[in-house]
Amino acid sequence: MVEVTVTPQSSLADRPVAVLVRGLSPSQLVTLRASLTDEHGECFQSRTFFRADATGEVDPGRHPALGGSYSGVWPMGVFWFLQPNTLFRRLVKRDVAGSPFLVRLEVFDGVCLVTGPQDQPLASCEAERWYVGPGVQRVPIREGRVRGALFLPP
Repeated sequence: MVEVTVTPQSSLADRPVAVLVRGLSPSQLVTLRASLTDEHGECFQSRTFFRADATGEVDPGRHPALGGSYSGVWPMGVFWFLQPNTLFRRLVKRDVAGSPFLVRLEVFDGVCLVTGPQDQPLASCEAERWYVGPGVQRVPIREGRVRGALFLPP
């Protein structure tokens, strides 16, 4: 049974996580897709191709991506290379304290350049990427023409 995991499943956006796909056939070619929908409903995704090792695993931190959104060994590449479906959109988090970005990771058999509703992933999981740690207090700043926010640790 194919399984994809992100460890830790919930983390701060600037912290590294480990992505691992298990249960593949040795040397199986797969597509690892990461996707998220921002607060404006815009979809961002990365799509990368990997060949499983002799034990049937894919680890982006050890195994080179063969193509797609990037190539080579990039442990966090599936997150770093998220691109908008609509050109010239930027990934911006407005509600930094209230909710995380939910990044969905899916593994597809073979090279999948485009996936439709009929394409079923071999495995999937979700990762939470928070921009503010637990207990951090956000204080709005309005002084003269200065506008901003002060984030105070617990």
